[in-house]
Amino acid sequence: MTTQPVVSLENITVVRSGTRILEAINWVIEPGQRWVLFGANGSGKTTLMEVVSTYLFPTEGTAEILGHRLGKVDVREIRPRIGFVGPVPSSLVRKHFRSLDIVVTGRHASFVATRWHHYDETDWELARECLRVVHAEGLAEREFGTMSQGEQKRVLIARSLVTRPELVLLDEPGSGLDLGARERLVESLAALAKAPGSPPVVLVTHHVEEIPPGFGHILMLAGGRVVAAGPIDQVLTGHALTETFDLPLQLERRGERWRAWSPADELG
Repeated sequence: MTTQPVVSLENITVVRSGTRILEAINWVIEPGQRWVLFGANGSGKTTLMEVVSTYLFPTEGTAEILGHRLGKVDVREIRPRIGFVGPVPSSLVRKHFRSLDIVVTGRHASFVATRWHHYDETDWELARECLRVVHAEGLAEREFGTMSQGEQKRVLIARSLVTRPELVLLDEPGSGLDLGARERLVESLAALAKAPGSPPVVLVTHHVEEIPPGFGHILMLAGGRVVAAGPIDQVLTGHALTETFDLPLQLERRGERWRAWSPADELG
């Protein structure tokens, strides 16, 4: 029995104002996989995420998301099946709401007070479970505005899970976090990756140090083209990293984590 890919992109090209932002991208995400979308700023990561999230149609090529081809389906039918965490949702959250309320309102894709929709005990328990999955259950009663940026992002990731999505997209959740907050976020994402029955996940980052254990695949972009794609143990190398950033870089792995550095740093 064959299993349909969650995402299937074939020869995806995106042109804006005469500039090719993406060039001939091929990418298949299978059920249960956890991918890292990796590249420097300006490499095309955000544009590729726009295609996968159905908010941008490619100039050329075919994109099938959750079994539907863009251009031949009403995308409003697909979007509720995708959990997305990016910079915009956090700006919509009312700071005085407690975390548990923020998570449960994701059931209706709203940011209004819980009194405007009906939630039964099953909804509340699911919201608590989503917080537990990302190790944020201790934040359930905290007001959003009293939490650190890292804690807020963990709550929003829990919110993205409450609709039981078939695909989760995390757009640079580690951006702006200090070292401690980043490590706690990585721990939460590792827990998500290993949770039984959790959906496929795509994590966007440009730091190898932010790659959580349990993320087994990586797609590396540079200049809108694929540098390497596949199992992370095979394709994440110092050579690929150097090509991705157009800068001599070295890479090492310690346990389930990665570290990159420039040889020039050692000369300082």
